[in-house]
Amino acid sequence: MSKLLIGEVAQRTGLSTSTIRYYENIGLLPQPHRINGRRRYDSDVIQQLKIIKSAQKASWSLAEIKKMVDGFPEHASLTERWRSMTPQKISELDSIIEEAQAAREMLEAGMNCQCRTMDECVIGQVW
Repeated sequence: MSKLLIGEVAQRTGLSTSTIRYYENIGLLPQPHRINGRRRYDSDVIQQLKIIKSAQKASWSLAEIKKMVDGFPEHASLTERWRSMTPQKISELDSIIEEAQAAREMLEAGMNCQCRTMDECVIGQVW
C-alpha cells in the first residue's frame, strides 16, 4: 500500500496541512509513520478526515468528535457511539433552531414596525 504525504492528504480532503497536524496533536488522528522526518499516511486517513468533516458539518465540536473516536471502549461500534451521543446533539440543535426561529420572527416584526420612535416600539419590550 502506497503511503501519502501530508500535502497529498490535504489536497484530497480540502484541509490545510496545519489542520491535519492539529488533528494529530489533539488525538483525532493517529500519529503517522515518518520516513526521513516526513509524515507518511495510510490511505484510510482520507476516510477518517471525511468523517471528521461530516461530523463538524453536523455541528459536532472537535471535543465531541474526539470523544466519538476514543471516548468509548475499543469494542464499541461506530453505530453504538453515534446512538449514544446523537440524542443530546439533536436536543442542542432543536434549541438553536427555536432561538433562530424566534430571532427571525423578531426581525420580521421589525420590518413591519410602524413605530415612529424607540419608546413606542413594542418589539423592544419583548426582549
